Amino acid sequence: MEHGYNWLHGLPLPEHISTAILVALLLIVFAMRVRPKLANVEGALEPDEGVSARNVAEAVVEGISGLAEGVIGHHYEKYVPLLAAFFVFILVSNLIGLVPGFLPPTSNFNTTLGLGLISFLAYNVYGLREKGGDHLMHLLGPVWWLAFIMLPVELFSQGFRPISLGIRLFANMFADHEVVSIFTSMTKLLVPVLFYVLGAFVCVVQAFVFTMLSAIYISLSVAHDH
Repeated sequence: MEHGYNWLHGLPLPEHISTAILVALLLIVFAMRVRPKLANVEGALEPDEGVSARNVAEAVVEGISGLAEGVIGHHYEKYVPLLAAFFVFILVSNLIGLVPGFLPPTSNFNTTLGLGLISFLAYNVYGLREKGGDHLMHLLGPVWWLAFIMLPVELFSQGFRPISLGIRLFANMFADHEVVSIFTSMTKLLVPVLFYVLGAFVCVVQAFVFTMLSAIYISLSVAHDH
């Protein structure tokens, strides 16, 4: 369907890539603004008043840290940067689609599949670092004589994970953007506000779901059998 004017239309890159780059630049600027305040140990003891960039950053880090601790457990801290990056990038990519003139990068399957592949590569690298060859041996199943059955099943299961992550995020955000666009064009007062609120809720939920599933996959990869 036609979504009207796009601010990034006409650039040499596809719109979903241009918008993803814009999101990344916005996050870099935000991080550069917040970092000096967080690096100031003495100043960090006193919280800012009201809603500030520093308070938002601390809330996100604390929330993702709590999620990682609950799902991954031991040594969860080293996985927080990746999970926080997933959550923040996906959230802002989702929310920018609610701004007139922008198309959310996550409504394009190429973007979401790329995020799924990053998650796939990351948790396998973490698993190899933590368990070495044992991370691959679990593909053969619990007993050697079932390996010829378990190996194809495990390879399919592992290979489908990044695709399922990408499809889930893409389908939800594409549908959300379509619904908001349709009802905004049909109605001009009050009703669009309701759908913008519901759209923002979907944006947050989908960012959280992707991050949660990535944390679960990391937990499964680094856990030791006892």
